[in-house]
Amino acid sequence: MKKIFTLILTLIYFTIRVFADSTPVSSDTIKPNSSTTEKTSVYVFDIKEEIGPPIWRKMQKAFKQAEESKADLILLHINTYGGMVIHADSMRTKILHSEIPVFAFIDNNAASAGALISIACDSIYMRTGANIGAATVVDQEGEVLPDKYQSYMRSTMRSTAEATGRNPNIAEAMVDPSIYIEGIIDSGKVLTFTAKEAMVHGFCEGMAEDIEGVLRLSKIDDYKIIRFEPTRLDNIISWLISPAVSGILIMLIIGGIYFELQSPGLGLPSIVAIVGALLYFAPLYLEGLAANWEILVFFAGIILLGIEIFALPGFGVAGISGIILMVSSLILSLIGNVGFDFDPVSASRATEAVLIVFTALLIAIPLSVFLGYRFLNSSFFGRLALNTIQETSQGYSSVDVAAGNNLVGKTGTAFTVLRPSGKILIDGEVYDAASLTGYIEKNEHVKVIKFETAQLIVIKA
Repeated sequence: MKKIFTLILTLIYFTIRVFADSTPVSSDTIKPNSSTTEKTSVYVFDIKEEIGPPIWRKMQKAFKQAEESKADLILLHINTYGGMVIHADSMRTKILHSEIPVFAFIDNNAASAGALISIACDSIYMRTGANIGAATVVDQEGEVLPDKYQSYMRSTMRSTAEATGRNPNIAEAMVDPSIYIEGIIDSGKVLTFTAKEAMVHGFCEGMAEDIEGVLRLSKIDDYKIIRFEPTRLDNIISWLISPAVSGILIMLIIGGIYFELQSPGLGLPSIVAIVGALLYFAPLYLEGLAANWEILVFFAGIILLGIEIFALPGFGVAGISGIILMVSSLILSLIGNVGFDFDPVSASRATEAVLIVFTALLIAIPLSVFLGYRFLNSSFFGRLALNTIQETSQGYSSVDVAAGNNLVGKTGTAFTVLRPSGKILIDGEVYDAASLTGYIEKNEHVKVIKFETAQLIVIKA
């Protein structure tokens, strides 16, 4: 079994490496600049989704590929209503520090975080009818967040505009409705520019209807375009973090843990649970949703649950705490909280995460019990279960109070595995027993230390 487990992990590792190393191929991709060509190499990266961990991770890859292909220009094709400030800040910092010039082409909208990213670019071009601004920080329900977020965004917008030679007061007015700029914005309103207004006030270098138009306005006539295309790994990650697949993976984790608790040792259920956990947490970690501590909370919950089952008789604080930690970890890994700061998390996103996890649990637990019953009582696995009648003539015996007290202090052997409950053999008779010290292997020597609740309590002798 150890060899099978090692083989599975090895296959998973090399599969991920193959996907991670795969290079995107685009029909527009042309060989990088060489000494025999003078064409301007333009690397195009689309920002047409909510600003968050996925687009930030892809942007890092895109900039790295642009550097490796020796691109002369990076062009961001933008159409977004914004997203998470923390990732927008990381993206604008990446743009500001880029050694390759970065242009923004606002196809329709560059709102909120999209405005911050656009302002960080060396040049901004906009399509007719496009807009830029409205950078007040709100949650996904559109509710304005506390002033600590607005203060940070005001400062970030201002410093970004200063770094790219644009009017910092205008950039700040896109966040703060209290700012008044004569002839531009009245107090009490958040600033948003149309394409023409942005051109007048230095927040747009020109208006174009497509990328080719942007390049013509930039006086780039002889060029080649390289487009960023998601790799197979990117597509797999997007598939794995979909709500339906996340729910199935949770079911595999819970089912694997349940079945493993029914039998000792590291077997197929353990492998299923481990693989399920890897496929659940790994893509969420790569997307920036699952933090290190959230994953550690899950494994801490497993440890507490194991201690409760194998070391402590009954089911109490450790077991309940373990379940709470595991469920909390599964939920937290699905939402975009920053540490213990949940202000940016919308109620709808939190509700969705809770529904995914609890729906999976409500299906996984009864299904595991049902399948476990059918599995353990099937003819194929019947030999593994103690399903025969325990006749007194064959050495089995119930324990009354007097007999139980008389057995205290005696030694015997484990007739079955004790995890912690099982059966022991004393003087040729089999009794129900529970281990006070946790897991005891079959045939190990045991000693009865007390008798309670019609059961012998034993320790390793």
